[in-house]
Amino acid sequence: MTEPQFFTTAGIGEWMLENRHYHQAVRIGDRVDISGQGGWDDEITFPEALEDEIARTFDNVERALATAGATLRDVVSVDSFHVADAPGVIDEAHGRFMVEQFRKRMGDRSPVWTMIGVAALAAPGMRVEIRVTAVVGQAGPS
Repeated sequence: MTEPQFFTTAGIGEWMLENRHYHQAVRIGDRVDISGQGGWDDEITFPEALEDEIARTFDNVERALATAGATLRDVVSVDSFHVADAPGVIDEAHGRFMVEQFRKRMGDRSPVWTMIGVAALAAPGMRVEIRVTAVVGQAGPS
């Protein structure tokens, strides 16, 4: 059996490990799972514009994957969590911006995706969180 290897990103990941007691990524064999990533910077602040927050969230997903030797082109599954504007309603802009990032960053790779509306996320002002699973070496076409 392959032993799990845990990874922490520099900056915010180190803070999360010390203060929240969790890692940003785990690799078991060729499989990499990451903890939910938000659009934070190392001071845990978020951009004002939703589009910028989603782009930064993808940056943080890429950063977490890289610590474990994976890329967005290795991703096979995405769960995204979005703060709903009203109970049961996710603004259409969330989906549109997510799809733009998928196309821009994943090329022809089209992972399975579940988009989940929530009342709140872990940090004040946080509107989006993304968790992914990747299989290293199974990258889709460029």
